Parts: sequence; C-alpha cells; structure tokens
Amino acid sequence: MTFKDNIRGSIGWLLLALVVSSCGASPRFTTREGLAGRIQGSSKHQLAGVATYYAEEFHGRKTASGEVYDMHDLTAAHRTLPFNTKLRVTNVANGKSVVVRVNDRGPFKDNRVIDLSYEAAKHIGLVTDGTARVELEVIELGDSLKP
Repeated sequence: MTFKDNIRGSIGWLLLALVVSSCGASPRFTTREGLAGRIQGSSKHQLAGVATYYAEEFHGRKTASGEVYDMHDLTAAHRTLPFNTKLRVTNVANGKSVVVRVNDRGPFKDNRVIDLSYEAAKHIGLVTDGTARVELEVIELGDSLKP
C-alpha cells in the first residue's frame, strides 16, 4: 500500500466519521410527530439546564412568533419547542415552579436552555441572581414549529 493510498483511506474514514456523527445530532425538530415522540420518550430531567430572563430592553418588541413581548406575561423563549408549548419550569435550588408558554426563540448563549419573561423569573426566584439551574416539563405541546 502506498502513502497516497493511506491518505485516501484516512480521508475516507474521516468523511464517514463526520457523516455518522452529524446524523441525529441536531436538536432541531422537523415535524411535530418527531418532537412529540422525542418528548414522550424523555424524562423531565433530560430537559434541564440554565435559565435566564429578559425584560425591559425587549418589552414591546415583536417576538419570533409575531406577538409583542410583554415582560409581565408568563412566557418564554426556547430554541426548538413549538410556539404555544406550555412548560413547567422549576428552579432546582429552591423548588419554585411556574408554567410558561413558549412564544419566542432563544436563548442565544450556548449554555442556556430557556429565556423566561421577567414575570416568570420573579415567580421562581431568578431575578436576583439572573440565572438558575432549572428543569423543564412539557405540559402541553404547542401547535407551530415555525420560527
């Protein structure tokens, strides 16, 4: 086997590894049925991470769903869950929870799983620290996957 053959073989294996590793790695859901199946097979602990909130700067602006953001409503931004999905968000540190409706996209920082409205953040004691570890439980799946 020549050096050139070794390089070709290595490149082939590398390409195959890239293709295989990219299959199913995306958190994006392309169909409502696919999302529902994935959520039904998950425990609420698999939908967990760091939450933050957004308030005055975005108050009155349009959300990704087309609604106007009201920081006093119990709403949230999530990257992939359908709009109008209802979630129970529980602050792991204090056990407080709130039910929110997804009406926006975000958060846009990699280590965050959800952005809450100011009102929702107040309900679970998130405002003082600005972030908290939370668990998300899907109560009712929303009706739209559109951005």
